[in-house]
Amino acid sequence: MTSALLTDQYELTMVDAALKDGTADRRCVFEVFARRLPDGRRYGVAAGLGRFLTALTDFRFGDEEIAFLRDRGVIDAGTASYLADYRFTGDIRAYREGEVFFPNSPVLQIEGTFAEAVVLETLALSIFNADSAIASAAARMVSAADGRPLAEMGSRRTGEWNAVAAARAAYIAGFGATSNLEAGRTWGIPTMGTAAHAFTLLHDSEEDAFRSQIEALGTGTTLLVDTYDIEAAVDTAVRLTDGKLGAVRIDSGDLPSVVASVRAQLDRLGATDTKITVTNDLDEYTIAALRAAPVDSYGVGTSVVSGSGHPAAGMVFKLVAHRDASHRDAGQRDAADGGANDDGWVPVAKKSAEKATVGGRKQAGRRLRNGIATAEVVLTTGQVGPDERPLLVPVVTNGEVDPAFLGVQGVEAARAHHKMAKAELPADASRIGRGDPAIPTLVI
Repeated sequence: MTSALLTDQYELTMVDAALKDGTADRRCVFEVFARRLPDGRRYGVAAGLGRFLTALTDFRFGDEEIAFLRDRGVIDAGTASYLADYRFTGDIRAYREGEVFFPNSPVLQIEGTFAEAVVLETLALSIFNADSAIASAAARMVSAADGRPLAEMGSRRTGEWNAVAAARAAYIAGFGATSNLEAGRTWGIPTMGTAAHAFTLLHDSEEDAFRSQIEALGTGTTLLVDTYDIEAAVDTAVRLTDGKLGAVRIDSGDLPSVVASVRAQLDRLGATDTKITVTNDLDEYTIAALRAAPVDSYGVGTSVVSGSGHPAAGMVFKLVAHRDASHRDAGQRDAADGGANDDGWVPVAKKSAEKATVGGRKQAGRRLRNGIATAEVVLTTGQVGPDERPLLVPVVTNGEVDPAFLGVQGVEAARAHHKMAKAELPADASRIGRGDPAIPTLVI
């Protein structure tokens, strides 16, 4: 299925006009970045790169798509001919998926002709804004959980395919499993799940329901104990498993006091190895409030798939440079090192109040001291310094996508990279309370 119409109309009307006035082949650089972080957030997590690159490979205008555009009067015959042969042939550099970002971090940099690059705006933003919002929220929850595992279980709180993407983003940010089977199949994420309250209500008694689940899944299963009376349910669960039950799940009530009571009851009954998992509309704040409680794991739904109140990462897609009149040949490329503002590049920027941008092809580095980040350095000229970890890496060269960023392999690499990047942040970056960005962004 093509991804070419997952876009806004004005991108194609711009292409139509640029083909007519001769600027369509002017080589340009577009960048994706966030002007600011959501209030109180100390860092963001870049996610969606693998999904974007997959969508890029499917970005083709077939006969049906072109007929639709022609019927709507969006494009003329000349533009239809151009789109029929469309292939992205440019270069893309990006922050590795899972990398942390800050205001004005150029998380994605697309270089190509105006016509081939501008049509990718909505595709890039729709993926990066959603996935990065979810990964950013998930990373905060991982910090709040303080080493205890989390499972993503928010499929019923978002669109059906959004749920698959959300599970992927949460996993990259440190969640350990998902309830969504398609996410498990597509992205290789561990899956989990046992039974809902409906299974207990189906049976003539809670004991019958527990017996059935244990017979089907074994004593290592997790039993949901808050359908009726929690204390009675825990007694039944321990008795049926001879104290060998894997876990109990609690989905309601005053969680700190209920969890403490259940832990004491389990220990008193000899089920000292039985774990406690909690669900019930958790977010980073409620997870942090449970830090002192004897919780073993968490299941998070609505708050993670919705970005915990910030469903979009606030990223924008802006033209930052184009070739001057003497360098307008689309085939003229820069050196492989991607140097910023080489001869022939004209920086361009918006001057709008509160929406001003910084022109120029950027380089970016994470300034480190003894392995801890002290600043995000964004350069409009020159190269990153020896004490700065380069952040932009090539992901598409001459239109060819690097497969290392795709599929299950790409997800696992992103997860590992996120763990490394997060470990570089100052200790107070994981604080859940409000605060400024963990490190300053220096635009040089």
